[in-house]
Amino acid sequence: MAPAGWPVGRWNGEGAMPMKRRVFLRHSAAVAGASGVALGVPWAAHAQADFPSKPVKIIVPQPPGGGFDFVGRTLAEAMGKGLGQGVVVENRPGSGTLVGTDAAAKAAADGYTLLVGSVSNMVLNVGLYPSLPYDPVKDFEPVGNAVAYSYTLMARKDLPVASLADLLAKAKAQPRAFSYASAGNGSGQHVLAAALWHQAGVELLHVPYKGAQAAYQDLIGGRVDLFFDLAPTARGQVSGGTVKGLATSGAQRNPMHPELPTLRESGVDLDLESWFGLFAPAKTPAPALAKLRAELQRVAQLPEVKETFTKAGGRPLPLTADESRTMLARDLERWTKLVRAANLKAD
Repeated sequence: MAPAGWPVGRWNGEGAMPMKRRVFLRHSAAVAGASGVALGVPWAAHAQADFPSKPVKIIVPQPPGGGFDFVGRTLAEAMGKGLGQGVVVENRPGSGTLVGTDAAAKAAADGYTLLVGSVSNMVLNVGLYPSLPYDPVKDFEPVGNAVAYSYTLMARKDLPVASLADLLAKAKAQPRAFSYASAGNGSGQHVLAAALWHQAGVELLHVPYKGAQAAYQDLIGGRVDLFFDLAPTARGQVSGGTVKGLATSGAQRNPMHPELPTLRESGVDLDLESWFGLFAPAKTPAPALAKLRAELQRVAQLPEVKETFTKAGGRPLPLTADESRTMLARDLERWTKLVRAANLKAD
């Protein structure tokens, strides 16, 4: 039976569709088209044009208080103002940097989850682990880079060496006579130091600690000979005279330690900076990536953000996504070989 109010006629496909029904369907199609075809691509594009419509999360794969956290929170505060939405930091430590980095790789690719990526979790881990749960190239899209920090090689203050060149000469004559601390197997301090000794052809005794604080205690106390740490943290100890600075790891001298030569100036063909930037999960929509990249570039160029990083001992490094991708590929090529040649493993 035809619905009440419609002309009497055959129904259910037996004849022509009633006029009111045809008008109704045409009206529905017009509404759907005007709204962007709710189930099709135009609707998705419309949604991305409004990005972000809710807070953006930055995953920091280490506990609060370290370099990852400092960079993440500095960028989050500045980017939130430009994006018009809150940008929150979520600390996801565990297994070094593996847990947080893997969580970011497997997050929804919608632009609302980002990762603080560094030479540690995006480069060194590839050589340190026989297999990783994530691929730093295939599983991520670079948003851009912001800052880089060099390391400072420190010696206990009464170690009888005048320079890194002097240390290396004595280490060649006395294998394993000197010891060096790290914040743990596979940490940035460990990898850089071991690569240095490998490149220089010397053998030193590795003493891993559970974190940098314990390493400093024994370095200052004279129970271990050497320790590499990020320049901002090392500056206070070197300036205070509790330890002796020998060299810095950047390609150029560090303004915080202008009196210290670089590793290359000391005769070793090696340099390493711990750079930090933002990465998004692979397949994040292009409109969202474009907004995030533009905002990070804006923020990384702000005088107040550069000053924040510089005062903390960093070198502002506002690289674009393409420049960051090139840097990542370069460091992966170089450091994966070095780490494996030195037979380094993470805990």
